Amino acid sequence: MSYTFHIEKFHENYHEMESIYQQHYADMTDRLSKIGVECSPFNPRLDQYFAASEGDWLISYIARLDGKPVGYCNVYITNDMHNRDLIAQEDALYVLPEHRSGLGKKLVQYGLEDLRNRGVKRLNVNAMTDLRVAKLWERMGFKHTCHSMTYTF
Repeated sequence: MSYTFHIEKFHENYHEMESIYQQHYADMTDRLSKIGVECSPFNPRLDQYFAASEGDWLISYIARLDGKPVGYCNVYITNDMHNRDLIAQEDALYVLPEHRSGLGKKLVQYGLEDLRNRGVKRLNVNAMTDLRVAKLWERMGFKHTCHSMTYTF
């Protein structure tokens, strides 16, 4: 088994990736519902995702095994409103459960190298589906910079 990593266009591969996006959303909403945070059903704003992808400010890093997608990381790139630094915000990161022995770390490393080459100064990430991933990020050099909380109505 040999994994490969690719930068792909969200708007070009969405239909191939849709089942992984749906599984990720289901896993995330399942965890959140256990702590009393209910989410609406999966219904992505594809017009906005496609526009961001076509505008090159949504980058999709895809992990594949024998050509089949098994994980992804979608990242938005923008300029910081306070100082104009080029920064990135992770939209979503997910690896199928049966491929999780180190693949997520390799996917993140691949994305970090690309972002560094683009001149990005900071990448912000959020552990939503599995909070244990924050420990991995910490070992990779990420720093705790805030504490995110959600209020539901």
